[in-house]
Amino acid sequence: MACTKLTLIEKISEKNNLSPSEAKATIETLLEIMKKTLESGEDIMLSGFGKFQINEKAPRKGRNPATGKEMILKKRRVVTFKCAGILRDTINGN
Repeated sequence: MACTKLTLIEKISEKNNLSPSEAKATIETLLEIMKKTLESGEDIMLSGFGKFQINEKAPRKGRNPATGKEMILKKRRVVTFKCAGILRDTINGN
């Protein structure tokens, strides 16, 4: 089962003795800061967790899977995440 925003709000509320509304405001603020930072093209590096960054994808040929018709996909920006070594070791039980 995935950890949802609601799950995070509940856990932050419990661990930090905050009301659920305070925890929700904290999460919403964090996510808004992260969105604005990535939108501006800056990376987000969280020590011990990982790095979020924007990568530019060039235009390329693609195909509509329903019709098989070829098309050109526009250039786009995508968010990638690179896990920190500490987190990777924790996940793998090292």
